[in-house]
Amino acid sequence: MYQTLEISEIGQPTKEILSLFPRQGEWTEEDYFRLPETNKIIELSEGRLIITPSPSTQHQLILSNLFLMIGNYILLNNLGKLFTSPTDVRLKEGNIRQPDISFISNKHQDRITEKYLGVPDLVVEILSESTIDTDRKDKFYEYEKAGVLEYWIVDPEAKTIEVYVLENGTYILFGKYGVGEVAKSKLLDGLVVRVDDVIV
Repeated sequence: MYQTLEISEIGQPTKEILSLFPRQGEWTEEDYFRLPETNKIIELSEGRLIITPSPSTQHQLILSNLFLMIGNYILLNNLGKLFTSPTDVRLKEGNIRQPDISFISNKHQDRITEKYLGVPDLVVEILSESTIDTDRKDKFYEYEKAGVLEYWIVDPEAKTIEVYVLENGTYILFGKYGVGEVAKSKLLDGLVVRVDDVIV
């Protein structure tokens, strides 16, 4: 016989549904991929499900500007494929992130699957009040250990773009670019991005 779950009051959260999902710290990759499709940014790290608030309009404008600039360069030079969030990126088993922008070069096209991307060659994160610690600490470490060759951090508040490159398994600051300056990439040699055109 089936047991029904009763809700005490209409309009109250259905807390009983929580019992159908793992506790924080116990989420697996299999659990993650069983979640229903959504346009929310949901990530998995250390067995924890991380749900990020919807980005601001400024964040999305910066994302659009940067995606177009990098995307045009990649397209014109036939360098690979560019993706924007929310796209699942599997850094290792049980570690799924959704970078704002992910680039996978032609030689790593086998990392693109129907379900998720493997380790990208380059990722971009745009800082926000709710993600600054994660982007600068947790993701910095995770991208570094996964072997992401280049990591861009865009700081709308400081109006800067920081470019980190992987050398001997460690991120080294390649350049920090501010207002009036042009950000450059080591991986995408020849790409130039005016900070003033990105951060509005």
